[in-house]
Amino acid sequence: MLNEFKEFIAKGNVMDLAVGVIIGAAFQRIVDSLVNDVIMPVVGLVAGGTDFTNMFVVMKDGIKAPAPYASLAEAKAAGAAVFGYGAFITQVVQFLILAWVVFLMVKFVNRLRRD
Repeated sequence: MLNEFKEFIAKGNVMDLAVGVIIGAAFQRIVDSLVNDVIMPVVGLVAGGTDFTNMFVVMKDGIKAPAPYASLAEAKAAGAAVFGYGAFITQVVQFLILAWVVFLMVKFVNRLRRD
């Protein structure tokens, strides 16, 4: 069984996968910054100065402090049950950007293979 494991690890596909996971994790940080620091502030400005990170609905007041809360972090710190739809919107935008970039990369690689 140990020899089979060595053969499995030695295959190129496993190493390619490992490199892909490492690069993907690093790329995710870039996409996070792009969305949080560049795109969402512009979207918020166009939407009338809305800060998407602090868009939430309090479903139940916190034990430590009652509503209103100035930010999502404050509501969570107070122990409130919150529906953070602004954070969800940000995650959807991040996913769409990441999916678009992966699509473009696959399209580029396929074009190279055809040539």
